[in-house]
Amino acid sequence: MSNEIALTGIKPSGTPHIGNYLGMIKPALDLAKEFQALYFIADYHALTTVKDPDNLKRLTYDVAATWLALGLDPEKVILYRP
Repeated sequence: MSNEIALTGIKPSGTPHIGNYLGMIKPALDLAKEFQALYFIADYHALTTVKDPDNLKRLTYDVAATWLALGLDPEKVILYRP
């Protein structure tokens, strides 16, 4: 692993789907193989499209659970909500 840092985030504006996986999640998870990886859930950015706070909370948890289910290793990377 490099001393370089990779930082990327995702906005929880809907239920994660295959397009999210192929276009963003898998490439982001692959970064952890070469860099120190930091991932964030940009829930405040989602307030522009998700108006219901309970729905936003659910979507935020869905994103975190999806990343963990798809291979994010919390022992090697950092996943946080700013």
